[in-house]
Amino acid sequence: MSPRHDHPLTRRQLLLAGASLAALQAGTAMAAPWPSQPLRLIVPYPAGGVNDVVARLFGERLVQTLGQPVVVDNKPGAGATLGMAELAKAHDQHTLAFGAISPLTLNPYLMKVAYDPLTDILPVASVMYAPVYVMATCALQAQRFEAVLRQAKTAPQGLSVATSGYGTLGHIMVEQLIRATGGRFVHVPYKGGSQLITDAAGAQFDLLLANPFGPINALIAQGKLRVLATTGPQRAASFPQLPTLGELGWDKANLTSLFGFYAPKGTDAAVVARLNAAINQLLHSPDMRQRLLQLDNVPLPLSAEAFGTLIRKDYALNGVVIEQAGIQAQ
Repeated sequence: MSPRHDHPLTRRQLLLAGASLAALQAGTAMAAPWPSQPLRLIVPYPAGGVNDVVARLFGERLVQTLGQPVVVDNKPGAGATLGMAELAKAHDQHTLAFGAISPLTLNPYLMKVAYDPLTDILPVASVMYAPVYVMATCALQAQRFEAVLRQAKTAPQGLSVATSGYGTLGHIMVEQLIRATGGRFVHVPYKGGSQLITDAAGAQFDLLLANPFGPINALIAQGKLRVLATTGPQRAASFPQLPTLGELGWDKANLTSLFGFYAPKGTDAAVVARLNAAINQLLHSPDMRQRLLQLDNVPLPLSAEAFGTLIRKDYALNGVVIEQAGIQAQ
């Protein structure tokens, strides 16, 4: 039997055939319908807070639009940076996150984060901005914000001010008020919403800075919290009689929270576009707008590009604010 010889042409044909098959498979994968499996929605905050409530509200509605379940996954900790780090290391087309922009625009200045806020995470869609309520608990008798400022300057121990955590928007507001007014405000950072609400009801601190949402509004209705002022470009719809901090002359503390959806770097542009369209469609629906407005959250539908522009602008401004306020990184 003569020895077997492989002809070069045969090997070339095989290589070409293999390459064609690989290209076909890759093309099929790229063309596969999306989403092809349940979506994981990371909320980098504890259950029960405004981020969690709104995320679940959208998750329920997006199921109808996208045709796949949306599974909310709470990953709190380190000022929401743990959850955002979890998003940044995701390498699939089915992981998202919802929350405030502060883990991208504020926290990187204050702590070590395991992601680049401007390159590792993609803005998908803004959802809303929320004013911050300046509230007194039953531990404080002041009825007006001006009276709070006087007491903060005269009380031997100052006034305790609770926020949802170190490096949050509320924390920045506390530092701004200290420097702008000369008052003694003692920051009391919490690690999320549930314990904060419990201690607010029990008057474990004097003041609370927080975004409005169900449990906060309930305590206000029960008389356990009194709103003294709000923040934002306009007065809160629920408290039109109360001034904003801007109106009172404290422009640097007149800050609001911006919330939105994010995806990991590498998510297809087509996926981002479809998500943005689906979220904006919900924001324009009367039902969703009403649900958000009931909590004094103002709907803010934008393109992914416009949302990204706001994030980059806020990131740059926070760098200046933190340096001027002398806030130290942990």
